[in-house]
Amino acid sequence: MKKRLFKILAKFNKAVLPSYSKKQLDLSKASKLQLAVFGYRLWVTKNALD
Repeated sequence: MKKRLFKILAKFNKAVLPSYSKKQLDLSKASKLQLAVFGYRLWVTKNALD
C-alpha cells in the first residue's frame, strides 16, 4: 500500500514539478525553495523504488 502511494506521488511529481537535473541546476547556487523541491522529489523517488 505504501509503495503504491509513493508510485502515484512520483507520477504526479514528474507531471507537475520542475526537473532541475534536466535544467542542470547548480545546487550550490539554488534557492531554498529549489532545494526543498529537489529533496522532496528525491525522497519520493527513493521510497517508490524500495
